[in-house]
Amino acid sequence: MNPEDAPGTSIALREYARARSVPLDPATGRALAASGVLESAVPDPHRDGHWLLRAGSLVGAVRLRVPETSCSLTVRITPKTPVRRLFFLLGFSLDPAKAWRSGRDGTVDAGAYEDVVPALAHAVERQIDAALRQGVLQGYRRVEESALVVRGRIREAEQLRRHFGRTPPVEITYDAYTADIPENRILRAAAESLLRLPGVPGPVRRRLAHHRVRLVDAEPLVRGHALPAWQPSRLNARYQPALRLAEVILAGASPEHRPGDLRLDGFLFDMNALFEDFVTGALREAVREHGLTARLQDRHHLDTVGRIRIRPDLVAYAADGRTPVGVVDAKYKTEKTAGYPSADLYQVLAYCTVLGLDEGHLVYAAGRTDGHVHEVRGSAGPQGQGIRLHQHALDLNRGPDELLADFRDLAARLAAVPIRLRS
Repeated sequence: MNPEDAPGTSIALREYARARSVPLDPATGRALAASGVLESAVPDPHRDGHWLLRAGSLVGAVRLRVPETSCSLTVRITPKTPVRRLFFLLGFSLDPAKAWRSGRDGTVDAGAYEDVVPALAHAVERQIDAALRQGVLQGYRRVEESALVVRGRIREAEQLRRHFGRTPPVEITYDAYTADIPENRILRAAAESLLRLPGVPGPVRRRLAHHRVRLVDAEPLVRGHALPAWQPSRLNARYQPALRLAEVILAGASPEHRPGDLRLDGFLFDMNALFEDFVTGALREAVREHGLTARLQDRHHLDTVGRIRIRPDLVAYAADGRTPVGVVDAKYKTEKTAGYPSADLYQVLAYCTVLGLDEGHLVYAAGRTDGHVHEVRGSAGPQGQGIRLHQHALDLNRGPDELLADFRDLAARLAAVPIRLRS
């Protein structure tokens, strides 16, 4: 049955929008609350048979199958940012260096689609098509099996343990040249994941089904198991863009591969992680133009005995690779009436104190106050003045060139900071 024809209910929500009251049976409501897809799902105290649903930072689409019912529930969560800009951020998370060099939309091709599901399905299909254009990749895979004829080497220990030395069958091991390799398993799983979702355009669905047939010799992935590991090489270079995009769907937050009785098919982007990856990836490329190096999630300790760990999103270092010149933390938050949370400033102040810096930077996804500077009372930076904390707000609705220009400006500011001699 085509997923679009399967019985079920569809709910459309928006990232971080106000809670919506939706009619749901108790079993489906409880399953949705337990799935972790939404920020909150609770019974509506004012309407019987309704649940209040509020989306958080996860955007995308999932289909939930509740064991107690025969129907399914499809939840679509649209991002606040335009889909094309979402895919621009995704391109940076997949390949920051390439996205920085191109400096334009289209690092991940979303086609002309304005909804997340058809746009991602189109992008994945185009990447798989490009990967398979020169044929299905094959490689060597270690095979261990029982056989009636000897091929490769005999597994002597297994032969004695299983058959007491009798032959046949023979326990053998050999390297098979096959299409059943991790790269093809991942691409097949990504295509099948999208084929199970409603909302995939008919032409894209047909092309994905064609790719699945071409990859039929690759074993399907087992739900709940980790994705198979692959190593970038010259041989699989044409596969790598498709593999990175496929892993976005299948790995990490992808609910399809979570163990348990609750069945979820689909994909989710965590906008918190996506924004952080975009900011740190773009800024890392920008500081390289000034001869600086950047380390992401750099580990330090707040206390002298090393018990309290801190991990700034990005620390920029001078050319020697040892002297810090700047620290940046990314926050996927928007400014509220009362301003940005004060806890963010405390966090960056701690980073500056540990790293011996007199300036720290916070980068937000949106806000009305860009370039706000706080000078910390009673603090003395290495240059004698108070520690200054800068707040920057990115407008994700702007074009790629304008966004990247902001990072170039921030990188130039970090590069202009005098080298500090730490005691």
